[in-house]
Amino acid sequence: MSRDRFTRISKFLSYVLRHRPQAIGLALDAQGWASIDELIEKARPQMALNRELIEQVVSTNDKQRFALSEDGTHIRASQGHSLDVDIGLEPCVPPALLYHGTATRFMDSINRDGLVSGRRQHVHLSLDAETAHAVGRRHGKPVILQIDTKAMHEQGMLFYVSANGVWLTEHVPTRFISESTAV
Repeated sequence: MSRDRFTRISKFLSYVLRHRPQAIGLALDAQGWASIDELIEKARPQMALNRELIEQVVSTNDKQRFALSEDGTHIRASQGHSLDVDIGLEPCVPPALLYHGTATRFMDSINRDGLVSGRRQHVHLSLDAETAHAVGRRHGKPVILQIDTKAMHEQGMLFYVSANGVWLTEHVPTRFISESTAV
């Protein structure tokens, strides 16, 4: 599959599984799962999909954005939903520090409000500065923020880790954020 086609399919799946299943008349269950057969049917004529293509996108996506059910009949996004879904994550203890990549143009609002989930259910955090830098670069001139997750956790704030290793929390207040020099 060409890189361009792979990217188009991945973006389409992200759109319908994370944000707008109704755009193609797709139904997600309460945990965000969709029937692969229904997805293939409803995606026509916007996107020609088949089971092999979907499985290839799921298995080769470098960020592991999607997951297949154990029986292989359903698919869902691993995180990043703007929809109200419960992907069944249990709170867990985060590492002492995590990172968030953003662009310099967002720093005024971050310095004022902290990191907010916006249209998504959670703020996304990375284990390392390199990943955060790559995320920030997608949005403009990158800034890497270091998050004192140990202190946040000690104050009762909850953290989750998605199936693909992205750390999630609802909000990061400004007092736990510092700019990182690491890359």
